[in-house]
Amino acid sequence: MKLAVVGGGSTYTPELIDGFARLRDTLPVEELVLVDPAADRLELVGGLARRIFAKQDHAGKITTTTDLDAGVAGADAVLFQLRVGGQAARNQDETWPLECGCVGQETTGAGGLAKALRTVPVVLDIAERVRRTNPDAWIIDFTNPVGIVTRALLQAGHKAVGLCNVAIGFQRKFARLLDVEPGQVHLDHVGLNHLTWELGVRLGGPDGENVLPKLLAEHGDTIADDLHMPRKLVDRLGVVPSYYLRYFYAHDEVVRELGTKPSRAAEVAAMEKELLEMYGDPALDEKPELLAKRGGAFYSEAAVDLAASLLGGGGSPVQVVNTYNKGTLPFLPDDAVIEVQARVGHEGAVPLAAPALDPLYAGLIANVTAYEDLALEAALRGGRDRVFKALLSHPLIGQYDQAEQLTDRLIAHNREHLAWA
Repeated sequence: MKLAVVGGGSTYTPELIDGFARLRDTLPVEELVLVDPAADRLELVGGLARRIFAKQDHAGKITTTTDLDAGVAGADAVLFQLRVGGQAARNQDETWPLECGCVGQETTGAGGLAKALRTVPVVLDIAERVRRTNPDAWIIDFTNPVGIVTRALLQAGHKAVGLCNVAIGFQRKFARLLDVEPGQVHLDHVGLNHLTWELGVRLGGPDGENVLPKLLAEHGDTIADDLHMPRKLVDRLGVVPSYYLRYFYAHDEVVRELGTKPSRAAEVAAMEKELLEMYGDPALDEKPELLAKRGGAFYSEAAVDLAASLLGGGGSPVQVVNTYNKGTLPFLPDDAVIEVQARVGHEGAVPLAAPALDPLYAGLIANVTAYEDLALEAALRGGRDRVFKALLSHPLIGQYDQAEQLTDRLIAHNREHLAWA
């Protein structure tokens, strides 16, 4: 089995490598190719990757290349984890929206739209090259904004599934609180990427006992603290929102906080510099502890599980993924991309029936889906007016004066990445 990782020079890649090494029985990788245009980073990351495999006695071969076509040739699955513009572009996404009184964040609001505009054309070009080289390869997308990027891939006819680590993070956290194995915890996880709620926490499977009320009663303070939301709000909702919902439920508070500290991109950039220095140490043969602060917890395990299921191996039959709605949420179009539990196999992902949604959640999901429609249209066709309409439609913006200002700033800060600008 051959896998390729596009964006393999990321400082996060050793986490992925560690997962491949530990879970070799689930996903027996014979060849792993790290693909990245940044040859200097690729050399450092690739060297550590090989040492991790060697330490854990993994017989698979790890190669590196800056040649995309050669790297993905013959791959059974290709993982996308790229960041167009790097941390410098992310830093802009997280700062200029604040000038207009809006959240600066890389996956939602104006910053998220900027990332989508930069990313979608590049991802579609890479996916087309994967298809020309190997039309049977699965694409696993971890590139943000995952929902919009996955929808772009699916609409273009690619064999693609989107993946996020929010659900597996909640699963592992709840398993610890309940003192059970993670595989015993099934989430009623519903929504869009980075806009989800845990409506139930079931033991043993989709039809198991819902222990969410018990979790909230016994561990509500811990759960609320992790979300950076008040306990009384979580109790009032009776569900566990993704921590990304804080941008919606406490928008003005978050804007004030973000204006008082360095951007997350600045923090990550400093962390990456230190990590790359560590990776250059020939004695290092395991992922360093610092990597845990980089983000993306449990992504490696989720990625292995998904790849194994898509390739007919030993992955879990039910997983949380991003895929076409296909009637699962009846208030959305069939071709909307949602994030829910799905049955995953070699034919792809088929969403399970989802619980009925309260209008409090369904309304926001419908609103953000409409924004994602407009965002994808702007990413595919360009134009200032399309950018403005997408921003105006977003529930975190919604005012024409702010949308005008944000449109001007978005284009000014991303001109080099926008062919039409």
